[in-house]
Amino acid sequence: MTYAEPIPAPTNAFVPNRYGAMCTEVYDLDKPPGSLPDVDFYVQRLAGLDGPILEAGCGTGRLLIPLLEAGFEVEGFDRSGDMLASCARHCAGRGLSPALRQMSFQDFAYDHDFAAILVPAGTFTLLDDFAEALAVLKRFFDHLRPGGRLMIDLLPLGYLVNERPDIRTWTTPEGDVLRIEGRAVEIDLLRQRRVTHDRYERWRNGRLVESELEVMAFRIWGLKEFELALAAAGFGEISIGADHQPGRRPGRSSRILNFEARRPVQGRG
Repeated sequence: MTYAEPIPAPTNAFVPNRYGAMCTEVYDLDKPPGSLPDVDFYVQRLAGLDGPILEAGCGTGRLLIPLLEAGFEVEGFDRSGDMLASCARHCAGRGLSPALRQMSFQDFAYDHDFAAILVPAGTFTLLDDFAEALAVLKRFFDHLRPGGRLMIDLLPLGYLVNERPDIRTWTTPEGDVLRIEGRAVEIDLLRQRRVTHDRYERWRNGRLVESELEVMAFRIWGLKEFELALAAAGFGEISIGADHQPGRRPGRSSRILNFEARRPVQGRG
């Protein structure tokens, strides 16, 4: 497994989309590898694919690990050292040794191309700057082989104005109670940008013993807007589905949008 020790996080705790230690611990409890219903969707869509797959923003291995166990050749990168360390532990415990690297969307680079690049679960919306997001789409294009596929899941536009607080709890194997309280602190309709403050807490025997603040910044895309962005990056054969249900078109009740596009075999399409 080609994975180095985590790069120390910036000392500024208010760096957005940091995914620190407590956030990673909650993610492992809430979304262990293979836990979400998109796994079967990706296994079916990637069936017969010849060549390596890259998961951009692989996190703790929630999707990467079941794809490896299904026989696919998958590697991944993530900006969060805590998330990657968890992914490495999960992989080692299952006898898996994928190539994992600590890199960001903005600077990832490989000396080989991929048959497919996956960005599941709305991760692409963590690119909260429009120009940066467009540059990353071009970076994906450049890392795909001719005919290669890009698969990106996006949250629908309605998520932008959701002001309901997110309050949930989990119990660790040691008996601690982990609690998250997330609240929107900024909704910018012009930039389609949303910022939340997620406070993570650890309670033990009725006492608060640890807390961590995660500042999360998202840019939410319109359906046609993102289709145009993919085309501008050079992609063709763009298709849009919903909720990881084959053949389902996006509608008012859709919870997630599934985009798929290809790098043309010749030229930029």
